[in-house]
Amino acid sequence: MKNFYVTTPIYYVNDAPHIGHSYTTVLADILTRFHKIIGYQTFFLTGTDEHGQKVQRAAAKRNVTPQEHVDEYYHRFEDLWKKMNIQNDFFIRTTMPEHKAFVQECLQKLWDKGEIYSKEYEGWYSVGEERFFSEDELDENKCDPISHRPVEWLKEKNYFFKMSAYQQKLIDFLESHKDWIVPDYRWNEIRGFLRQPLNDLCISRPKIRLSWGIPLPFDPDYVTYVWFDALLNYVSASTAFHKTYADGTPIWPASYHLIGKDILTTHSVYWPTMLMALDIPLPQHILAHGWWLVNGGEKMSKSAGNVVNPMDYMEKYGIDAFRYFLAREMVVGQDANFTHEGFVRRINSDLANDLGNVLNRVHRLVLTNFGGVLPAPNALDDAANEVITIANRVRTNVMEWVPQVKLSQVVEEIMTLVRSINRYLEIKAPWKLAKDESKKDELATVLYISAEAVRLSLSMLWPVIPGKSEEGLAMIGSKFTDQNDLVWGILKGGEKFGEGKPLFPRIEEEVKKAEPQQAKPKQNKPLMAADVPAAMDLRVAQIKEVADHPDASSLYVLKVDAGEGELRTICSGLKSSYQANELQDRKILLFANLKPSALRGIMSQGMLFAGDLEPETHKCRLVSVPEDAKPGDRALFKGVAPSEPRELKVKDFEKIALTAKGGAVFCDALALEVNGKPVTCDVADGAGIH
Repeated sequence: MKNFYVTTPIYYVNDAPHIGHSYTTVLADILTRFHKIIGYQTFFLTGTDEHGQKVQRAAAKRNVTPQEHVDEYYHRFEDLWKKMNIQNDFFIRTTMPEHKAFVQECLQKLWDKGEIYSKEYEGWYSVGEERFFSEDELDENKCDPISHRPVEWLKEKNYFFKMSAYQQKLIDFLESHKDWIVPDYRWNEIRGFLRQPLNDLCISRPKIRLSWGIPLPFDPDYVTYVWFDALLNYVSASTAFHKTYADGTPIWPASYHLIGKDILTTHSVYWPTMLMALDIPLPQHILAHGWWLVNGGEKMSKSAGNVVNPMDYMEKYGIDAFRYFLAREMVVGQDANFTHEGFVRRINSDLANDLGNVLNRVHRLVLTNFGGVLPAPNALDDAANEVITIANRVRTNVMEWVPQVKLSQVVEEIMTLVRSINRYLEIKAPWKLAKDESKKDELATVLYISAEAVRLSLSMLWPVIPGKSEEGLAMIGSKFTDQNDLVWGILKGGEKFGEGKPLFPRIEEEVKKAEPQQAKPKQNKPLMAADVPAAMDLRVAQIKEVADHPDASSLYVLKVDAGEGELRTICSGLKSSYQANELQDRKILLFANLKPSALRGIMSQGMLFAGDLEPETHKCRLVSVPEDAKPGDRALFKGVAPSEPRELKVKDFEKIALTAKGGAVFCDALALEVNGKPVTCDVADGAGIH
């Protein structure tokens, strides 16, 4: 039997649960349920991270001990998961004695192997992130690059794990496991990160500064760095708590660590090197999902006052409606936007209008015309066979896509079956057939086909909306047991329908159209490398004028049409590669949201792209766009949704590498396309695109 062990991050106990926490945990719950119904043994771990400086300070403010503080606060997460019908197998807390003993055992093993050493260290320390940062890592405001809070200079003795010794081993592992990090552009981000030398990892804090942590077994004057402690929870659940699958098989290694993209480096660099040093197998996959954004692209934060509380939505609209929205709205790996209007529209469209409507129609017609007993089918026509064909296709795709963690696509695919039932009912009009006694057999077939398709839809949606799925199945005299129910033909006719009410009542409230908002200045926080492709605004443009730069012999001054109504000025070093007449009216690819800059006295409003032909002589070949592309058409990296517009700098672009492969332009494995057609460049494979 196949196994599936999934983890969420353990959530910091001081945090108030919000939609981001809920999404990761609902994602894990849905994936666990899906794997169960397709025949896997499963184990689902979540929990709370309960050590560190922030906990110590919060407890002191409340005049309680840190242990009393975390004993009270962890319930906020555990209770919320129960309310959301989350069925985790174990809730781990890092203050549990078994976990603490396991962490000390690992530390002692690394110390005995010579993998840990002590030294004096000084650097910029962030209380919020509880770690040191180098000068180069700080953001533009000299704050920490993660939470963007002030840092302080500290000098002290600490203990370090020899993480740098495992850099090449990690690189080799990544190169032989291209699917280890999902989605693939996050793999590219980490591979790029590892092009720079790794530093060793500080794994301790002196007790004189931080007493709330797990003591180092080889130096009682120090406690363990909170990340080192927290990461080991994934293994301690198996090793220290002896958690197994139903057949007794140990659960480690994990099938998937589900994490937010902001903790990718911690999980895909720190964690695997720790495991390598401990001789513990690595997890099979790390899945980094995106963020829930609000107000048209803002990240949620307490300081901004824009955090979405899941309880508000669940109490008003129901648990399963909220679960469905989370699963359907975010494509795994990409950011998603949360608005109240979007939530209402999604629930009304998918659950009230589509799923709820078809169930109510079938239920009412069987009660009215067949005394509440489902009739057996008679001869099938083309319309009925089409529904069956769609049902079988959907089932096949769901079984294939679940192990690939294509959750949003899985949900949408199931909804195509639901919509096909509504189309079938509109075509066959059973309410009209019911008025003609000679059409009784045809009516029976229509209601049977519709009821069986509804049954299969609700069964496949059970992992997403378990409560409402079971309620809807009971209305049609059925229930969901296991994967054997995920086939066509479980209903035979003769099933007694139960009582029912609308599964998802339509949300009857005014949904305001989004009004234009006053543009607010955004703080341009540094982009991670993996976010650059989505942030780049690449446009087709056409060169309308070519002139020599008056003060730079190697530059042309171009006037280009990017479909904006006005021409842009671009300064470009193409003189060594093209005569002026070769550029006239040529279509190019423009970096449209690059910060304008003055080149020898002339402001350049963007950058065009070319591939290296002869780097030594600065000869190049312009990137080509599809022949039918028009000025203003957007070029996108395949599979990457564009993010909220912002101005980029040259140093943002330098975080990624564009290269030519087979004549096409790529950012690592991401092909660049305009209207679904490749952007090309006539240079050798591997040549850089600049």
